[in-house]
Amino acid sequence: MPLRPTLPPRAGHRPDASPERKRISVSEDMHFYEPALGHRLPHDPFNAIVGPRPIGWVSSRSTEGVLNLAPYSFFNAFNYTPPIVGFASIGSKDSLHNIEATGEFCWNLVTRPLVERMNATSAAVDPNVDEFALSGLTPVASRVVSVPRVAESPVSFECRLSQLIQLQSASGQKVETWLVLGEVVGIHIAPSSLRDGIYDTAHAGHVLRAGGPADYFEVLPEGLFKLRRPK
Repeated sequence: MPLRPTLPPRAGHRPDASPERKRISVSEDMHFYEPALGHRLPHDPFNAIVGPRPIGWVSSRSTEGVLNLAPYSFFNAFNYTPPIVGFASIGSKDSLHNIEATGEFCWNLVTRPLVERMNATSAAVDPNVDEFALSGLTPVASRVVSVPRVAESPVSFECRLSQLIQLQSASGQKVETWLVLGEVVGIHIAPSSLRDGIYDTAHAGHVLRAGGPADYFEVLPEGLFKLRRPK
């Protein structure tokens, strides 16, 4: 019987002959790619898959007193007690500089009536430009930190910087992205967002960032369902 020719390994393929690996079936009908080698799609799907995500609409103040307001695509909560939130600054931006210098910032909830003005604050402008004024939003004094929050937002968190971490790859190479983590030391909630004393996410009008260059989602009541943990 003639020997079967040995085929060269696929580009980027790293075979693993371990018994554990052999028990895992491989589906060839899935689109697979290694990010370092390119996704081979019209648009990078990573942001769309990890989504929709809450928007990190962050207000800060420079040491010279200039206000800054900017939305960040990567934002979330990371701890209950104490409450900690964080966002990623891809590149060294004004918010990052301000927070590193002052140790304070506010997060402001984006709702459907605020999306156009939120989008206006994403403009690439000079560090001396006040995005509150640029977008027609009202800065209102916080209770604990010196950075103002967005008066028009129904929910705001006052935060103090807890950690500032420059990310790195698995190989240890530094990435030009910084994770900004802050302890939430004050929370403002509009009474209209509370029902019987419980925060009503379904009716609060949250807007979330999705994938693609311009995709967003709005949280609506019809999307709500309940699922209890098993006992």
